[in-house]
Amino acid sequence: MDRNQATGLILIALLLMGYFYFFAPEPKPSNEQFPSDSLVVKGPAENEEVESDTVSTIEESDSLTNLKYQQQYGVFAAGATGSDKTFTLENENIKVDLSSQGGKISQVELKNFETYYHKPLILLDEESNNFSLLYNDNGRNINLNKLYYTPSTSSNGDTTVITYSLNLAGGKSMKHIYSLGPDSYQVKYQLELKGLSQQNGQLTYIWNDDLKTQEKDLKLSRTNTTINYYLGSEDFDGLSATSSGTQTEELQEPVKWIAIKQRFFVSGLIAENNFSTAKLQTSYTEQDTSKVKNATVTTTIPIADLESGKGNFSYYFGPNDFHILKDITPDFESNLYLGWPPMKWINRFVIIPLFDLLSSFISNYGIIIIIMVLLIKLVLSPLSYKSYLSMAKMKVLKPELDEIKEKHGDDMTKAQQEQMKLYSKVGVSPLSGCIPMLLQMPILFAMFTFFPQSIELRGKSFLWAEDLSTYDSIFHLPFEIPFYGDHVSLFVLLMTMSTILYTWSNQQVSSVQGPMKSVSYFMPIIFLFVLNSYPAALSFYYFVSNLVTFAQQAIIRKFVDEDKIRVIMDENKKRNSNKKKSKFKLRLEEAMKASQQQQQKPKKKK
Repeated sequence: MDRNQATGLILIALLLMGYFYFFAPEPKPSNEQFPSDSLVVKGPAENEEVESDTVSTIEESDSLTNLKYQQQYGVFAAGATGSDKTFTLENENIKVDLSSQGGKISQVELKNFETYYHKPLILLDEESNNFSLLYNDNGRNINLNKLYYTPSTSSNGDTTVITYSLNLAGGKSMKHIYSLGPDSYQVKYQLELKGLSQQNGQLTYIWNDDLKTQEKDLKLSRTNTTINYYLGSEDFDGLSATSSGTQTEELQEPVKWIAIKQRFFVSGLIAENNFSTAKLQTSYTEQDTSKVKNATVTTTIPIADLESGKGNFSYYFGPNDFHILKDITPDFESNLYLGWPPMKWINRFVIIPLFDLLSSFISNYGIIIIIMVLLIKLVLSPLSYKSYLSMAKMKVLKPELDEIKEKHGDDMTKAQQEQMKLYSKVGVSPLSGCIPMLLQMPILFAMFTFFPQSIELRGKSFLWAEDLSTYDSIFHLPFEIPFYGDHVSLFVLLMTMSTILYTWSNQQVSSVQGPMKSVSYFMPIIFLFVLNSYPAALSFYYFVSNLVTFAQQAIIRKFVDEDKIRVIMDENKKRNSNKKKSKFKLRLEEAMKASQQQQQKPKKKK
């Protein structure tokens, strides 16, 4: 072996040793099973490799998630994740829970009220209510009420303030600010946007509310539930509450406030600057007794207002009480339906003040109703006296009226002319008995709208009625009678019987004869069906009113002498026998003669 060969062998050996030292393959893992409690220790190199792979996988996953959030939420991607924390605004009237997911109201409880079933009155919660605030970002509608916000609390005197903030890239931000003062049902709400302005951009606000069943009578609740609104032009209106099916209305003009109005409670949203447009809808399913109606409010809010600090709103969650509503915002008290004029004016300026006066020192509402009847009957007693006196005069004239009918037979026109002459001679007007009754009718109809809407009567008992704001039931039927119901209301029965007795009593001094005498008995029967499901307070009022009317007529009867009435009418007949007829009477007689002549003309044959 020469020196060159030896040198080559040494170099090959060194290469093999280096290869096996640096590049030798790792031994395969053994198939031997270790006991579960065996401790396996990994070397530093192995630990580093695993940690590196995990970090790499997490980074890759975070990158995909961030990309997904970026595509879904755009500039708002920073609010896609977070934790949901609940904060509460509370005073002695109301408790409002706020969620950091969405920066929205999640539940409202009215602390001074409960349901008919004696449970806490939850006006809305996350199961029945949903708020959406949609922002259009390059064609994508992003629901800002799905994002997570950072909460903070503060106070301004005796007012608690909760702020939900979301800071975005580039100095952009968004805030929901809520505040609640003491003794208030009104939650102030401020929405702020910074750096998110769009040319002619708008936010779309959607409020979807499945109104919970709170009362005993679901049917009456549905016919008193609707959405009302007040336009920037100062016009109040609303959807029909009594119509069945779906009610929809679109408003293409500024709207000041919108209220989801129930029979006894109101949830409202009020804008300081007006909403641009609004779409309102109510609907319900007859068979679904878990909710009264579904109410959906869709409005648009100019983003420019939110950027300039004009995004000021307020929620009202509270009773449908006239005294509270009138201090909230202009015409908000119109959510309490008091009927059409003049019933509305009577309720607002007479009945409500009287009711408030009596309830300020009397706690029993049944007694209050009795006193109201007595006072109203006392004020109307002059009209009642005139009405009864007119009926007495017609009773005295009845023999002469009957003679006129027999004399002229089927000639109704001639009979009417003779009757008018007789009325003129004796100084009697056939309308004098109707006018006093007509003047009393608005008060009776005013009660028809006042008692079903009076929240003061809610939950108040009297005699056998457990709740004067709903029907009193002494017996539940095993079936339902059409237009009547499945229960028997005792107050309605008493009212019906007293009305029939009152009708019979009036006919003893009335000149009405023939079929009209029988027709007057149908009205009490109709009211038996109509009022059976109405509040007990209403039928009790009508029942007491009938009793007082009986007593009133008994007193009036002592001051009405039919013999004296006959003497006065005979004197009037002598005095007016040669009296010149007035122009009005002459025109009336001429009109009646013309009508008679027209009827007597022979009909032309075709």
